[in-house]
Amino acid sequence: MKKYRILSLLLAGALALSLACPARALEDPRPNCRAAILVDGDNREVLYAHNGYQRMYPASITKIMTSLVVLDAVAAGEISLDTMVTASPQAVDLPWDSSTAGIKAGETLSVLDLLYCDLLPSGNEACNILSEAVAGTSAEFVARMNAKAAQLGMEDTHFMNPHGLHDPEHYTTAYDIYLMASAAMENETFRTIVRTPSHTLPATNLQPERVIYSSNGLLSSFYAIGYTYSKAIGIKTGNTGEAGRCLASAAVDELGRTFYCVVLGTEDTTDENGRHFWSFSETKRLLEWAFDNFHRITLLDQDTENVTREVPVTLSDEGDYVLAQPVGKIEATMPSDYDPKQAELVFDLPESLEAPVAAGQKLGTVTLKYQGETYGTLEMMAAYGVERSEFLYTVQQIEYYWSQWWVKALAAAGAALILALVIFATVVLPRRRARRRYSRAGGGRRTGSNYRGRR
Repeated sequence: MKKYRILSLLLAGALALSLACPARALEDPRPNCRAAILVDGDNREVLYAHNGYQRMYPASITKIMTSLVVLDAVAAGEISLDTMVTASPQAVDLPWDSSTAGIKAGETLSVLDLLYCDLLPSGNEACNILSEAVAGTSAEFVARMNAKAAQLGMEDTHFMNPHGLHDPEHYTTAYDIYLMASAAMENETFRTIVRTPSHTLPATNLQPERVIYSSNGLLSSFYAIGYTYSKAIGIKTGNTGEAGRCLASAAVDELGRTFYCVVLGTEDTTDENGRHFWSFSETKRLLEWAFDNFHRITLLDQDTENVTREVPVTLSDEGDYVLAQPVGKIEATMPSDYDPKQAELVFDLPESLEAPVAAGQKLGTVTLKYQGETYGTLEMMAAYGVERSEFLYTVQQIEYYWSQWWVKALAAAGAALILALVIFATVVLPRRRARRRYSRAGGGRRTGSNYRGRR
């Protein structure tokens, strides 16, 4: 019996220790790349960044912007998806190691098919052809690309060409790529293209019907086997010697949540199992890590513990205070180790109020901070009204009236005048009257004589 009692005590102690230990902190995924960023696409909140704001070379991820500018021109009526465009000799003149869709000089394709050639097999010549069709020259088209980047708030981005072949002045950041990708994904045509594993190009004036495949291993196994990801909905690969292998991607889970992931500067490795494409495996790992560990929660609303505050109220006989409570709520996509007890509530409320206070009257604000980051501010409103006591108000007004310097000055002047009048009435005036009476009684007059001769 004693043995079982000891065992029970040990189990109870272990349970107590487990309850006392805080939840395990969310571990850094430490991606194998030069830069990466994860973003909640539904709420535009950055969940994780690794060198996410440092300038990098984007390689063919550039083609997202190329497509976005073309689709802007379509929306503006400058060109249509059905417009047929003929490839110029200079457009298809590419470096020997350039990615290509196999388009020949003089070949005619529609703008839509050129966009597929641009975004699926990452054809550099397709970008050149589209840039000439939209703007006349690649230089003018690149000016539009940079203008669009500025419009999207891509502050650390500069383009030099429409395809992403290396140029020292052609750079961006993982965060800027997210801004560009999320803007492009708002376009239905773009969204359809980048989630398509393959596309059949109709026969042209120079080539028979043929199939092109996506270079995105999350969608297609044509270029890389073993990386497909059921939640992936795009977007674009990139690869140059200077940029390394890059991938901008988006994924949607069974709850309908959309997360964006940008991975820049991975290096392929080879082992006994063959070539390993880290851009695909790291992207898939980061997206799963985000889906598993981040959730949309309410950080602050009127039901949050310790958020209601008492604000003292004067000039009322109904009560000495009014309750202030927040209106609305602050939501955020937070990691699973979020601890509400560590959240800091910063109040901006008056030290006191004068009645009357109306129900719903704004009294101040409350701001929620967590681990040094501000997540939002809510207005604090009066939970109910407080009437004013007219008696207390009158007393206050009298006190206020008598506290004014000019009132005190007038009162002092009035008191001085009254004192002067009293002195005049009690001292000066009686003396004057006494002198008059004395004068009438003959006091102080000379004695008369009738003698006129000599003595």
